[in-house]
Amino acid sequence: MRDVSRLTRFAVLLCASTTMVVGLSPLAACARPDGAGPELSGPQPDTTPSLGVSVPPPASNPPTDTPPRPDLAPPPLDIPDLPVVSDETAQEEASRLAVLMKHTIKGFSTYTPERRRAFLTLAKEQVTQANMPISRPQLIMVVDRNEQIQHLDYVLALPDVPWESLGGTPVSTGTTGRKYYYITPIGVFQNTADRLGYRAEGTKNKNGIRGIGAKGSRVWDMGWQTAMKGWLPRHETGQIRLEIHATDPQFLEWRLGHPASEGCIRIPATMNKFMDHYGLIDALYEQAASYDPRFQALLPKDRQPTPIAGDLVVVVDSGPLTEPKIDPIADKRPLP
Repeated sequence: MRDVSRLTRFAVLLCASTTMVVGLSPLAACARPDGAGPELSGPQPDTTPSLGVSVPPPASNPPTDTPPRPDLAPPPLDIPDLPVVSDETAQEEASRLAVLMKHTIKGFSTYTPERRRAFLTLAKEQVTQANMPISRPQLIMVVDRNEQIQHLDYVLALPDVPWESLGGTPVSTGTTGRKYYYITPIGVFQNTADRLGYRAEGTKNKNGIRGIGAKGSRVWDMGWQTAMKGWLPRHETGQIRLEIHATDPQFLEWRLGHPASEGCIRIPATMNKFMDHYGLIDALYEQAASYDPRFQALLPKDRQPTPIAGDLVVVVDSGPLTEPKIDPIADKRPLP
């Protein structure tokens, strides 16, 4: 009996304790986000905490990001403006460069009046179609891929007066009839600082050829471009990395003036050096060199950038056809 009485009192105390706990907080099977509990039908009991207990506010996560400190921010880049000279000054500088080209560049020619007009007319047409207006006197490198021409001409482009031809040299653009050789595309291509060019290492391939020129020769990278496959008669296209570079000075430079490249623009070594030293199409590179050490390292330390430097390369075709002839059975020939 004594044991039964003790058991009865224990049960009563346990029920009282459970009632107090339920009054403080309803029991739940698992933790749920607000509003995610099961829906209950009928009137629900008031579960507001009682007994005068204060409920703390919900916990909050204070922001951990440190606000920026203006005194620690890097200084803004001071990018110099592109050089702008008067038309008269630009014409004088162009004449000076033309004289230097004539005396230092192998195979340099000022061309006939008819050929100069063709370069100027076709270049203006391409620049207009590309919607790239000329806002300052600058040089433009114009390349005629016509298989009967294969020459470049440096043109002084002026905003409001007629353009002028300085002259140029033989080049080699993409050829046909060889597998994996592309036809150099026509159009306007910008030498932008979004891409960093490089210099040739002067290494030879298995045939002993230095494909992009002697060691240290400059390579201008004009980016990925769509070009026609020169070994397929179906006008199929693909992507090429269009570059401007020298060629092997011993074995291949004498072939300039004829289509021979895989799609790039090959130029004489002396023209390569002249363009590099005077920055003829390096206007944006020179600007980038003021704040980016990569461009400082690429450009020659002893360079003398011209104030009429530009950034455009224009490829034209003065031939009667809009594209070079493709051998109809070229795709059936084995890789050379």
